Amino acid sequence: MSLDRGVSTKPIVEKVAIASAGLGGLATAIALRKQGFDVHVYEKAQEFRRAGAGLGLAPNGLNSLAAIEPGIVESLKSSGCDVRQGIFKKMTGETVRSNPIRSTYLEKYGQPLITIWWWRLQQILASKLPPETIHLNHRCVGFEQNDNGVEIYFEGGKKVYADLLIGADGLNSVIRENLIGDGKPHYLGSMSWRAVIKYNHELLKPDELVFIKGNKQIMRLLNVGDGYICWITRKLLSDCSVSDSATLAKSRVLNELAGWEESVRALVEATEAEQILEGPICDRPPLTHWSKGRVTLLGDAAHPMAPALGQGANTTFEDAYELQECFSQSSSIKEALTTYEKRRIERTQIIQTRSALGEMRYYEADSETSSRQTQQQSQTTREEFQDWLHNYKPFLTDSNPKQFF
Repeated sequence: MSLDRGVSTKPIVEKVAIASAGLGGLATAIALRKQGFDVHVYEKAQEFRRAGAGLGLAPNGLNSLAAIEPGIVESLKSSGCDVRQGIFKKMTGETVRSNPIRSTYLEKYGQPLITIWWWRLQQILASKLPPETIHLNHRCVGFEQNDNGVEIYFEGGKKVYADLLIGADGLNSVIRENLIGDGKPHYLGSMSWRAVIKYNHELLKPDELVFIKGNKQIMRLLNVGDGYICWITRKLLSDCSVSDSATLAKSRVLNELAGWEESVRALVEATEAEQILEGPICDRPPLTHWSKGRVTLLGDAAHPMAPALGQGANTTFEDAYELQECFSQSSSIKEALTTYEKRRIERTQIIQTRSALGEMRYYEADSETSSRQTQQQSQTTREEFQDWLHNYKPFLTDSNPKQFF
């Protein structure tokens, strides 16, 4: 436990409150409990339900999780898919190319790429915490703080008191709005539809990831374990409104897939309308600070980013690891949170910016992409950026990140 280096031996933090039992909130709770803190997670949902889509756990995220909870990577492999190769296709079904993923990742970064269902990962993380530390049906509506602590308010008049409040409550963070007050998220210009379904799909082998490119539209197919696959499609659209019903959302995505290979449309047809998640792709401008007093932000609440690079969850796990390290090495809350921001903000700003650019490049015609790449030959190559991104390892600091702006 981190102790004050002055006369007192009182811990700099005793009780920690975390808003949201999403992936970042749970990972942070695991990490901070190992520092000896009394950590409680407050989740707005009334129960844990099968939710979310598939996601990719990259080497930087896996390294962070392994540092927080040794042995967890093997559990994730058995619960998800250890991806062997990526297949790139046209919307009409023809294969453009295939790239080795597992051998490349292991050789270069020492970890694989694992695709897994968000809900299943949430359950794995929750299982590492005592049940009494997770409080469901606690929708945070605000907080007040002073030099001695933070009072957190929940819907229905409930409130709790803590030494530290961590806002891990996502893109539409209540904690961020109260702390920073920077308004609504920024629409990036593309709409998303996604779902997880148990389905034997002819286009997707058990250890593959498929990427399909259409006209201003993309689709990903991910194995997420136990016979389930996740389909995600995104399209460049000026209209960011969502459908009035699940049935209309399904009709809309099927209409957007007109002209696509029939087995892809059959996959969407086989998906129950209520399982389809529809929404705009958004981010927020990078912040220069994430903390005030005894309150800080983490994950999508701090640095929401487009999904193009698949780094939302991975950078969140980096945050969780670094935050607990800062508290283990600091003599005050102010010192810990200042160090946390110094370690995290510049790196996440770079990844946020690159993610937004990557999202738009998905929708360029091949000739546009080729022209852009020619113009950027003198800049840092994609491979160098990928190496910097995935080679993140706990206990080490990033070297010369400014080269990637």
